[in-house]
Amino acid sequence: MVFRTPFFVLLSVSLALSLLGTVDGRFLLLIWPYNAVLIVVALLSYASAPAHHNLRVERKMDKVLSVNTENLVRLLVTNESDQPMRCRLRDEPPEGFEADTQEFVVTLPPWERMELRYHVTPKERGTFVFRDTFFESVGMMGLAARRATLKTRQPVTVYPNVLALRKFDLLKQRGHLREIGVRRSRLKSLGTEFESLREYVLGDDYRRIDWKATARRSKLVVREYEAERNQSVILMLDYGRLMLAEVEGRLKLDHVLDATLLLGNAVVNANDQLGLLLYGDMVERWLPPRRGKGQLGNVLQAIHALQAQPIASDMPAAVNYLATRWKRRSLIITFTEVDQTGTAKALLPVLAPLAKTHLCLVVTVKDPRTGAQARSEDLFEATAAQLLEEERETAAYYLRQAGVRTLDSEPQDLAVALVNYYLDVKATAQL
Repeated sequence: MVFRTPFFVLLSVSLALSLLGTVDGRFLLLIWPYNAVLIVVALLSYASAPAHHNLRVERKMDKVLSVNTENLVRLLVTNESDQPMRCRLRDEPPEGFEADTQEFVVTLPPWERMELRYHVTPKERGTFVFRDTFFESVGMMGLAARRATLKTRQPVTVYPNVLALRKFDLLKQRGHLREIGVRRSRLKSLGTEFESLREYVLGDDYRRIDWKATARRSKLVVREYEAERNQSVILMLDYGRLMLAEVEGRLKLDHVLDATLLLGNAVVNANDQLGLLLYGDMVERWLPPRRGKGQLGNVLQAIHALQAQPIASDMPAAVNYLATRWKRRSLIITFTEVDQTGTAKALLPVLAPLAKTHLCLVVTVKDPRTGAQARSEDLFEATAAQLLEEERETAAYYLRQAGVRTLDSEPQDLAVALVNYYLDVKATAQL
């Protein structure tokens, strides 16, 4: 039993009676009867408060949550008694999760159910536990309350942004991928093998127009080409100290993992093979390229708890490891950081031979602040930022001269830029 504020307010009357008793002793005679009545009323208040064992609470949410994204949590609350119930509930997300609300005042008729909703935003990837749900019901007059802990502990796994995958698939089904920067024509005109004819839509490549069919139908008709399938895409992820740098409040590795997920989804949707290699000072994980949604699940499982480490990455060892285990020509995308000319030159002996067999792309995450600082009115700040940008561009130039392609993108554009690059590679049959 928990006494509430109204009880203590009424209890303070006893103190007033005690003070008055110093003036007139008759007031002292009222203290004990008053306190006895107050306690009896408080006990009745407690007895009238609904018991927690008549309330059932179930927490419902996705099996996996997305990092740095609002995720819906539902509480299904059922009154399993013949009496109406009014109570307060407070759910307890894992530490470090931001919640838009946690407390609810619930009023439920007998044998009724209601759904409570709130959103949580995890800030880190990994495995966490939702704690129990706090219960409080207040009796008549509000003098006393029942409090209890409802056993609702529940583990949950936080992945990179899986909600973005659902949005991508939904937009693709509706033909609205242009809303996120993926042009429809890239998806509709892949490959070189003729498949069918269809009516022209805005954004189609005019070179795909079939003029004979257009003349027969008196409207523009384009050729549809089937994308080549079963090609291989290997993602190499550096989780060393270079990926510990923060951009827009998140580590570079976190931005890379979100983009990796969206790209991997595009690869498996195109019936291509998806592979993964994680490396730091040594190769941590190798998933040979395979097709299907199951492989995307394997990639998710491999990267969901991956953390950047303060170690020097050994790219030569990672490339040699890959070269001995995979010979087939593939699109190899390496996520790392190359912001200095010296770093680029050191990688040339490693990446140049790889680029002779495979299509190699080095992907880096650009900090938007550098561009803003380069345009600053502060001469020193602008000069320093411009030097950083020039150094970065020079490093990319050395890689391109060796046959290695580069993609330097700001975080908000990275995923779409990667998907568009991949689709361009397929559309132009570069593999």
